[in-house]
Amino acid sequence: MTSQTPEELSPDFTSVFDVLPGAYLLLSPALVIEAVSNAYLAATLMQRENLVGRYIFDAFPDNPKAIGANAVHNLKQSLEQVLSSGKPHEMAPQHYDVPDHENPGEFIERHWLPYNVPVLDKQKRVIRIIHTVVNITESIQAGIRLEESKAETARAQAEVAEKELARKQLERNEIKLLHLNKQQLEETNASLSAAALIADEAKATVERERIFLQTVLDQAPVAIGLFRGEEQVVLSANEQLCSVWGKRPEQVLRKPLLHGVPELRGQGFAELMAEVAKTLVPFHGNELPAQLHKNGKLETSYFNFVFQPLHDPLGNLLGVLSIAIDVTAQVLSRKEVQALNNELETRVAARTREVQLAQAKAELHRQRLERLFMQAPAAICILNGPDLVFELVNPAYQELFSNRVLLGKPILEALPEIADNKVYSTFRHVYETGNTHLEENLLVPLVRKEDGVLEDRYFKFIQQARFNEQGEVDGVLAFAFEVTTQVEALQASETSAKNLRLITDALPVLIGYLDKEEKYRFANQAYEAWFNQRPEELLGRAVRDVVGEAAYNGVKVYIDRALAGERLDFESRMPYREDFVKYIRTSYVPDYRNGEVAGFYTLVNDITEQVKAQKSVESSEKQAKELAAELAVANKELRRANEDIKAANQELSSTNQQLTRINSDLDNFIYTASHDLKAPILNIEGLMKALLDELPAVSLQSSLSNRIIDMILESVQRFKRTINHLTEISKLQKENDKKTSVVDLAATIADVQLDLAPVIEAAGAQIEVDVAQCSTINFSEKNLRSIIYNLLSNAIKYSSPDRVPEIRVTCDATEDYQVLTVQDNGLGMDMVQNQKLFGMFQRLHSHVDGSGIGLFMVKRMIDNAGGKIEVQSQENEGATFKVYFRRDS
Repeated sequence: MTSQTPEELSPDFTSVFDVLPGAYLLLSPALVIEAVSNAYLAATLMQRENLVGRYIFDAFPDNPKAIGANAVHNLKQSLEQVLSSGKPHEMAPQHYDVPDHENPGEFIERHWLPYNVPVLDKQKRVIRIIHTVVNITESIQAGIRLEESKAETARAQAEVAEKELARKQLERNEIKLLHLNKQQLEETNASLSAAALIADEAKATVERERIFLQTVLDQAPVAIGLFRGEEQVVLSANEQLCSVWGKRPEQVLRKPLLHGVPELRGQGFAELMAEVAKTLVPFHGNELPAQLHKNGKLETSYFNFVFQPLHDPLGNLLGVLSIAIDVTAQVLSRKEVQALNNELETRVAARTREVQLAQAKAELHRQRLERLFMQAPAAICILNGPDLVFELVNPAYQELFSNRVLLGKPILEALPEIADNKVYSTFRHVYETGNTHLEENLLVPLVRKEDGVLEDRYFKFIQQARFNEQGEVDGVLAFAFEVTTQVEALQASETSAKNLRLITDALPVLIGYLDKEEKYRFANQAYEAWFNQRPEELLGRAVRDVVGEAAYNGVKVYIDRALAGERLDFESRMPYREDFVKYIRTSYVPDYRNGEVAGFYTLVNDITEQVKAQKSVESSEKQAKELAAELAVANKELRRANEDIKAANQELSSTNQQLTRINSDLDNFIYTASHDLKAPILNIEGLMKALLDELPAVSLQSSLSNRIIDMILESVQRFKRTINHLTEISKLQKENDKKTSVVDLAATIADVQLDLAPVIEAAGAQIEVDVAQCSTINFSEKNLRSIIYNLLSNAIKYSSPDRVPEIRVTCDATEDYQVLTVQDNGLGMDMVQNQKLFGMFQRLHSHVDGSGIGLFMVKRMIDNAGGKIEVQSQENEGATFKVYFRRDS
């Protein structure tokens, strides 16, 4: 077992150690005293400042007058054993006197029970020793006095016995003395009287010794009792012993032990005492627990005790003497020390982990700095001295000026074209003032290496002063990022956004955006004609205030549904003002951000004229019915009514043409919007990547920063997918007359399976194909392939995790249709939601990726070709899709 140099103790720890309820020393592996409890100071009559920091045997040397004590030798041997073994060691009672500071060179007698406990670190190395002692001086001295008293009592008893023998001898001689003369008798009587007087004096001496002994026993600081007989009748119990039992003397004296102290029954003490009386062999108990009544309840106390058989001078057993010391405080203190040891070990382990973590972080930081400098996309250089000479240039910085030599040259010699530019003046300012300078998107014309022509380039850079050991500026450190592409992209994005605003403003549709608080965040120019306010004046205002209470109440339920995440299309009558009522066809499209609805887009079409025309048609139809009833009597009126109906039909045809134009305008808007939004979103994506390249590595370590960046990038990707889907939908709506051809169905299915091979293999899907009954289909080859791809990929995507995906593809022919069937055993669906299945951006399962556009496009392609699609399904049993291709398509 090795020892370890301990860490410095904290003030909090020493404060706790000082007030421990016991006599404790804390020693280093070098046996230097590090901490002392107040109880130890009281027991040794020492001061803390005279102990802490001293070698223990310098503080407590041997008493040269204590011959045979060997105190230093014994304690040193115990401590060395603990250091080498790493295990606690309990010493036998030690005679170890302490220095008397009031009388230099003298010692005060002390007897101790020492106990040495190691404090181990995580590697089981001894880092400290806790030395605890119990002061048993008074007990030892009382024992010595007791032994002396016992010897004196034995001497007195022997003397009494001797006198009694002499008295008996006198009685035997009395008969002889009867024959002696009177003078001899008187002399003899005088001798006998003197002997009786001596005997009485001896009895008085014995009584005095008994009283003294009883006084010693009663006042002894240890629990002493005398027991006799098989039932251990209590002959004597001093105050300490009665206090330990929690009894008054009259409750226990002259009574069997277990009658007077019944709670000791079953604890083994009576049995031990009986064994000592039987074998006449003493028993020593060390820190044995005893359950005794204290404060009205049983409590556990710990005792060191001896059961000693007591004999008279003739060797007869007088009883069993019990001497006990309450060491409960010592035992509990040791347990506290053990807990403290565990706490110390935990702290050391925690500190070790902290140090290792700090070292790992430092090494990681060093490596990151090295990578940052040599691999960072930022251009980094160090300029030295007042001439700003290039002292260090990283590869990214040199790449900016690949045809020039920079190292060792002053900056104006290497880059003369920046002499009149702000970048040079800021370099000078940083060098002269020591202040850091940050510049955003600064235009710096630089000579183009191909032809020597100045070209505009934009940079973001940080210029920071470098200080020498005297705190003086001796150079400038520069971090530069070329942002020419980003600046140009931003300029293009701003131009594109302006163009988008122009497009939306030109449309005869009200286009707006409402946030979760139902406030406008965007409104196009069309709003001004309806509400007599410029669009920018509507921003931040609640929709209730803009459209009026009556109109708001008519659409409130739709607003709530849209903010709950539902995409809506509805028609409504809107009484905006008393003199301004509109019929509208509206679409609400929720805007999801980070999985939550942030607001919704609103597209409002004015269908007032269509509604009026419809009402006119309804009125005309009513009139036609009335005229038909009167046909027998009013042919002339019927012709006139027919003419009215014809006129109404013409008006309806005109209205339908207008609707067709509006729908065409909407298609054009979708196509134009999706096309013109691609460039801005690509620019945003590029700017985001540039921002990531520009951000310091420290910023990218933040979990919050990474989360925000991931959310932005995911939003960009989602926007790109939506634009692509809108483009596909726009193309699909323009391809109603897509050219058809005879397509090999089996070959097309096989081609799609090849495309889906990685997905099929990953899912372990089994696909059975049987299309022999309709080997060819007259349809658009591209659209047929898209339909099959969507149906097969959905069958795999929405497979059940509880079984192997099984997909069956068949085809049957009827009189009017060729019916392609795709059947799977996947998750299936609730047919109550069937109406949502083929809607745009509608999804019935959200646990896998998807856009909700595939089945919408499948249905549109089939509808455009005059076919139809049907689905049958049950939850957790699978789904069957049937696609009907017209035979004449």
